[in-house]
Amino acid sequence: MRVVSISVNGLEQAVEQGFFEWLARQDADVVCVQDHRMRAYEIEDRNLIPEGYEAYFIDGENNEDGGVGIYTRHFPKAIMYGFANAQADREGRFLQADFDKVSVATVLAPCALGREDELISEENDLTVLDHKDEFMDAFGLHMQKTLRKRRQFIFCANLQTAHHVTDASPRYHKLDASGFLPHERAWLDRLFDEMGCIDAFREINKQGNQFTWWPEWAAGWRKNAGIRVDYQLLTPGIRKTILDGWIDGGTRFSDHAPVVMDYDIEIGV
Repeated sequence: MRVVSISVNGLEQAVEQGFFEWLARQDADVVCVQDHRMRAYEIEDRNLIPEGYEAYFIDGENNEDGGVGIYTRHFPKAIMYGFANAQADREGRFLQADFDKVSVATVLAPCALGREDELISEENDLTVLDHKDEFMDAFGLHMQKTLRKRRQFIFCANLQTAHHVTDASPRYHKLDASGFLPHERAWLDRLFDEMGCIDAFREINKQGNQFTWWPEWAAGWRKNAGIRVDYQLLTPGIRKTILDGWIDGGTRFSDHAPVVMDYDIEIGV
């Protein structure tokens, strides 16, 4: 079973820049998309479904909230739109497909980088960073409940946060900016160390400079001024099914790179 996770920064532009041509070469079973920035009905209306795949998408009240979706070659037994958190569900941040032996979810956390102290609205004192923190707390509770279940899960998530110093370029080590703040990294400590969630990519690759996103100020393409914020998170029961995985830093259809993972899991018919 091959699973791809990619934050596209607008699905339509990603397709125009070669996303589907790249995808046709991957032989992926499930493709988790984050940040599509469209209405869900437009995916079919504009023929933004790669050949051979079914599409399931959720949008936010505002396109800039991002929205997430799943392309799959296999019909799921069920689709879960949202994770019963009112704010996150209004913003289209979670979608899950249940297959015979595993569930695969796509997740998009709010981005607060460069807007940490900006107010969400004039009606309250909630900052953009507060908003992100509230989502992470709610998603953390959902993960806590999920990790207690017998069923196995893969969460493809753009968490807008790097974990260790090896997951971020030295520039980030010196910045007081969202994406590498101490309390954000501590949230990942709890996810991995206390809850027992598995970072699939780090199970097979411990090297530095394995980044999935590069900011605008990184001069040139794919300079090592990046950060690893895109994950495939596993329940412990499928830890030993990981066969291979990589970050495809050679792509050009988004400023995020796809995370591709192979698992010894029969997804079902």
